[in-house]
Amino acid sequence: MIVLTELSQNVQDAVAATRAKVAKLHEELPANNLVVWTAGNVSERVPGADLFVIKPSGVRYDELSPDVMVVCTLDGEKIVDGTPDHLSPSSDTAAHAYVYRHMPEVGGVVHTHSTYATAFAAIHEPIPGVLTMMGDEFGGDVPVGPFAIIGDDSIGRGIVETLKDSRSPAVLMANHGPFTIGKDATAAVKAAVMVEEVARTVAIARGLGELKPIDQKHIDSLYDRYQNVYGQKG
Repeated sequence: MIVLTELSQNVQDAVAATRAKVAKLHEELPANNLVVWTAGNVSERVPGADLFVIKPSGVRYDELSPDVMVVCTLDGEKIVDGTPDHLSPSSDTAAHAYVYRHMPEVGGVVHTHSTYATAFAAIHEPIPGVLTMMGDEFGGDVPVGPFAIIGDDSIGRGIVETLKDSRSPAVLMANHGPFTIGKDATAAVKAAVMVEEVARTVAIARGLGELKPIDQKHIDSLYDRYQNVYGQKG
């Protein structure tokens, strides 16, 4: 059993910084219309420790603050003195923990029930890569993962299995909704915002006519430019 105050000062400082960051990033979910009421969650791996921080279960977004963020081990267990005793971690904690254990390159995970992306999940249909934005961010289609019940690591297994050989940082878990990953929680939140944006645009476009695919060579070029050239480096 891990006690926060028994860890090194560097780790304690990293936990505090991660709790503040994760609490702040949760503001982006309702601000971008990705969640309702208490649904959805953001988590981030704690640098230098086998720990991550996640939203508490069933707590409204306007009640979130760094001190209520839950600190967990990579097995998904809440650590002893990281959070007030009455607060339990998100019901999706096991899924997040599984991703962190099996995808060491992932530093952040986000789950939402955003309307258009979840609509694609409801019909078990990938979001087709028909937009340059999708080439940039997702490297093609946004895939659909298997149906899984909340409560154990089944959802996590589906996320990892679907994304392990994919360039996409997003997966639409069947009948459930999108999960996104990133090098940190900021990148995962960005992917959550982007997957809803492209899902909405593609859904509207389908109502206007036939979708026109982008050649794979152009998708590859877009992805390479966006990932390696776009923006400020260093």
